Amino acid sequence: MSATLDIRLKRANKVYHEAPIQLITSNIEVVKPGKVPGGKTEIPFEFPLQVKSNKVLYETYHGVFVNIQYTLRCDMKRSLLAKDLSKTCEFIVHCQPQKAKLQPSPVDFTITPETLQNVRERGSLPKFLIRGHLDATNCVITQPLTGELVVESSEVPIKSIELQLVRVETCGCAEGYARDATEIQNIQIAEGDVCHGLPIPIYMVFPRLFTCPTLETTNFKVEFEVNVVIVLHDDHLITENFPLKLCRV
Repeated sequence: MSATLDIRLKRANKVYHEAPIQLITSNIEVVKPGKVPGGKTEIPFEFPLQVKSNKVLYETYHGVFVNIQYTLRCDMKRSLLAKDLSKTCEFIVHCQPQKAKLQPSPVDFTITPETLQNVRERGSLPKFLIRGHLDATNCVITQPLTGELVVESSEVPIKSIELQLVRVETCGCAEGYARDATEIQNIQIAEGDVCHGLPIPIYMVFPRLFTCPTLETTNFKVEFEVNVVIVLHDDHLITENFPLKLCRV
């Protein structure tokens, strides 16, 4: 049984791969040497998850530049005339729930041409007014992200409204630090030119393997954000970004 923390650092279009950090390594003998009877044989086993020295057990997470994985390998040694058998599988580890009560911290938002950032020619943008709210930005990872969005007005017809979940991984090693944001999933919550003034529900489930409670350590950070993306028929993209903190309770 083993657990590894794999960190990759991306700089100047190059990816530097650090040697995986071993969090756990354990070997146990579940059956003494001998013969296995014919038919189906079930062998129960158990083992504690004990970390090495000052290492910390993190929750299972599959990212792009940070990967935390726990695997179990079973080896069956056979006689000289038969080939040894080996099988590896991954098992999932959850961190301990936090004891402090989670404050949901809801947020209201209004999107207009004036509220957008990183816009070069603001005067060329069509007029629009979009309001909404997220029920929480401090989120329980086992519960969906919820809220509501209303298109009050828009000079240009709307093509699509989407929710984009983003992972933000910050990694550090001998080469320095790098911060990269990559998409986890994209969900369309409305298609076509929606009715103005009609509430549109926001609902997104956090995928298990690709999210984990927000992590901040000495060598790396794993954070999450959600983008509300409105696609207009003239292919203008309107994006509003919201940082999220994921917790397990």
